[in-house]
Amino acid sequence: MGNLSGGHVEEFVLVGFPTSPPLQLLLFVFFLAIYLLTLLENVLIISTIRLTPSLHRPMYFFLGHLSFLELWYINVTIPRLLGAFLTQDGRVSYVGCMTQLYFFIALACAECVLLAVMAYDRYLAICDPLRYPSLMPSSLATRLAAASWGSGFFSSMMKLLFISRLYYCGPNVINHFFCDISPLLNLTCSDKEQAELVDFLLALVMILLPLVAVISSYAAIIAAVLRIPTAQGRHRAFSTCTSHLAVVIIYYSSTLFTYARPRAMYTFNYNKVISVLYTVIVPFLNPAIYCLRNKEVKEAFQKSVLGRCHHPRDVPD
Repeated sequence: MGNLSGGHVEEFVLVGFPTSPPLQLLLFVFFLAIYLLTLLENVLIISTIRLTPSLHRPMYFFLGHLSFLELWYINVTIPRLLGAFLTQDGRVSYVGCMTQLYFFIALACAECVLLAVMAYDRYLAICDPLRYPSLMPSSLATRLAAASWGSGFFSSMMKLLFISRLYYCGPNVINHFFCDISPLLNLTCSDKEQAELVDFLLALVMILLPLVAVISSYAAIIAAVLRIPTAQGRHRAFSTCTSHLAVVIIYYSSTLFTYARPRAMYTFNYNKVISVLYTVIVPFLNPAIYCLRNKEVKEAFQKSVLGRCHHPRDVPD
């Protein structure tokens, strides 16, 4: 049952991925490798954008924010999972669990909005390229990025306000590898209907409204691309969006499957696999999908980062 204080749970136990010791070791190595590579990828992307003046444009400004968000995202979920593999102890305090939940929700919601902002940026760049600099100045890009972060943290605060008011008297075992909404709602001893309703409505707002913005932007983009007379021109125009579209499909499909439900889920094994997709795999793939296929970013990376390693400053004789 875990530690109780006056009948109230003081800590939770995260089950994680209970398997045989050899498979536990394999999973530990896998998650550790993904974690380190994701850190490296996103740090390199942020460094490349900051060190390259030609990339100081709204498109790459948003990519920098996405990479920073991914860095924060994986540090909310993976380190605790790695620690549980090493110590075989998945215990987390009540306050620690709520803190992890707050940041996880905030970053997930912020990413939904940021992906919509990036789709809108591509819509302006393709559908109105001549006026794009005036339609998307750096000041507007800064405000849109700030709105993405702000909306995510505000939405998370509202959800946690209702979830933290629930009473947990045991059991305290969470069949997941991090503190998530549905398993916590499933453990409460008090009436969870209001918290479920707030969670469901805010999930619809923070997931479906950005998704509608993404779909609308791409509908306009496709219509504009189809009007381009040459096949080469159409390919060149749409190639700037394919990376973003791929990440949007992966991220939104897994997020909608997991969170756009009004009732707490009772079977989590399959959901844990889905959660790995958007908490571990997507942050790992984002830098490759977005930037490594981008010729401009690759050239900037070679000059600003690799160039500094291969061509250090000349030392006088």
